Amino acid sequence: MAEEAKAKGNAAFSSGDFTTAITHFTEAITLAPTNHVLFSNRSAAHASLHQYAEALSDAKETIKIKPYWPKGYSRLGAAYLGLNQFELAVTAYKKGLDIDPTNEALKAGLVDAEESVSRSRAAPNPFGDAFQGPEMWTKLTSDPSTRGFLQQPDFVNMMQEIQRNPSSLNLYLKDQRVMQSLGVLLNVKFRPPPQGGDEAEVPESDMAETSREEPVVEKKREPEPEPEPEVTEEKEKKERKEKAKKEKELGNAAYKKKDFEIAIQHYSTAIEIDDEDISYLTNRAAVYLEMGKYNECIEDCDKAVERGRELRSDYKMVARALTRKGTALTKMAKCSKDYEPAIEAFQKALTEHRNPDTLKRLNEAERAKKEWEQKEYFDPKLGDEEREKGNELFKEQKYPDAIKHYTEAIKRNPEDPKAYSNRAACYTKLGAMPEGLKDANKCIELDPTFSKGYSRKAAVQFFLKEYDDAMETYQEGLKHDPTNQELLDGVRRCVQQINKANRGDLTPEELKERQAKGMQDPEIQNILTDPVMRQVLSDLQENPSAAQKHMQNPMVMNKIQKLISAGIVQMK
Repeated sequence: MAEEAKAKGNAAFSSGDFTTAITHFTEAITLAPTNHVLFSNRSAAHASLHQYAEALSDAKETIKIKPYWPKGYSRLGAAYLGLNQFELAVTAYKKGLDIDPTNEALKAGLVDAEESVSRSRAAPNPFGDAFQGPEMWTKLTSDPSTRGFLQQPDFVNMMQEIQRNPSSLNLYLKDQRVMQSLGVLLNVKFRPPPQGGDEAEVPESDMAETSREEPVVEKKREPEPEPEPEVTEEKEKKERKEKAKKEKELGNAAYKKKDFEIAIQHYSTAIEIDDEDISYLTNRAAVYLEMGKYNECIEDCDKAVERGRELRSDYKMVARALTRKGTALTKMAKCSKDYEPAIEAFQKALTEHRNPDTLKRLNEAERAKKEWEQKEYFDPKLGDEEREKGNELFKEQKYPDAIKHYTEAIKRNPEDPKAYSNRAACYTKLGAMPEGLKDANKCIELDPTFSKGYSRKAAVQFFLKEYDDAMETYQEGLKHDPTNQELLDGVRRCVQQINKANRGDLTPEELKERQAKGMQDPEIQNILTDPVMRQVLSDLQENPSAAQKHMQNPMVMNKIQKLISAGIVQMK
């Protein structure tokens, strides 16, 4: 894991093993190539080994990933200082302070950089060139007489100071290590000082004279660059989040005022400061949606979903982004008539979080798609042709094939009651009574005066032995077409069956079936559980005189008639 490799790198850095630290930071970067802190830490490790070119490359990558992170500019400035590019170092530190004016590390770095610029403009030391560039460290490392000095922090600090300001060489000439290093760099062998304590000669120069006049200069030791401490990271992260949150609040306020351009500016700034909160993206997407910039809205929603899954954000936030995308796609579909992408976005949102609002929007999109398809498919002329094909097949008793053509006729013209009536007849012939009843009801709904609808419905009810209901349906049809022979014949058949039940002429099997069916009727169940009706039924069996009084009540008689029709009560 990247975090584990990072922790190992920090530990190695703290112990001074910079090479191992670089190895671990490199491993972490391979696992998490967009983590700016890893590049920052590796830049610090390179700088500690005086590998300033590599330190500069990592510092630039840090800033590329996180442009508004002050520490990145601190790393950049340190790398430029190491490469003696002092003016570029000044620029780097100033850019960092533009982002965080209170950053003490950047302030201190800027002071050092500006002092280095001033010193570099002073008269150069005649031996200054010997100390320039990374070649100095290579020479000192290669020579056995100076290699050990590089393990001594005070010596390294002196050499770094001389690199930055060659004129400061005069300050350190009394240090034999510096003299030894100067000899290695100039390829000149200096004699060691005599044992008696006399001062050593300095050949081919008047350096001894100069050294007597050395000014008193306060030396400022540059602190070694360090990887970003966890505590500092947390503090900076918290500050960034607070700053981003303020931008979001300003964006929210502008959105409420419908100052959409201002709102977008604030949300965009929040996104740049903190890319670990996808609400800034979804908020900006909402503004784009209000402005009618649907493509921009969709782009932000896609970014929010992708980033949210990387960060394992709250599934509700991801669902919100997908819902907002679906809404934008729905708006676009009003012109394109392509509702499928919107439906897909809403469905994905519901897999993240089943939100009632998302479900409502999905249903609306599906309904709009269906309405558009029906509108595009609507063709009454083709509908009539399909219905006629169905009629021919019906006459040939090819009912399943006839249903296919009637169904196509309904698709072509959903307002045609004849197609529903004919399909109901097919369903009845095939014994699909619920489907037949549904089509018959739809037929009556479309045209309440169309007698065929009533005859189709009543035929289903009669087949189901619901004779009372069938009688009512036939009678309702006769109100619109009093002379319709099919309806009149239906009434006659219902009367015969009802009278047969009333006389008790049913076979035991018919009676049992009728009673079982009647007991499933909620109305029959209510009658049988009514205390008054239970008393009436008791009187019918045990107290005929009391029963006669009950019969004079029309409501009671109506209920008794229903029980008789259902086969529950038999009158002899």
